[in-house]
Amino acid sequence: MASMTEPQPTSYREAYARLSRIAAELESGEADLDRVLPLLEDARAAYARCRERIEAVRAVLAGDWADDGDTGETDADEIDTDKTDTDDEE
Repeated sequence: MASMTEPQPTSYREAYARLSRIAAELESGEADLDRVLPLLEDARAAYARCRERIEAVRAVLAGDWADDGDTGETDADEIDTDKTDTDDEE
C-alpha cells in the first residue's frame, strides 16, 4: 500500500525525481524511523512506474509495436527482385 505523503508520479521524469528525493533522504540518515516504511513504499511505486515506462520503450525499440505484420522483409525482397530482373535484362 502506497503512502499518502505525495501523489503517485505519472511520468517517468516525475517517478525518477521522486526516487532521487527518497534516496537522498534515506542516504542522509535524517529520515525518522517512522518515515522509512512510507518512503520505501513510495520508492517501490515510483520504481515500478519507471520500470513500466522503460519496458514500454524497449518494446517499441524491439519492434513489438508493429502489429501490422510488416517486418520490412517484403521491401527487401522487392528490391532484390528488381535487381535480379535488371541483371537478367543485360
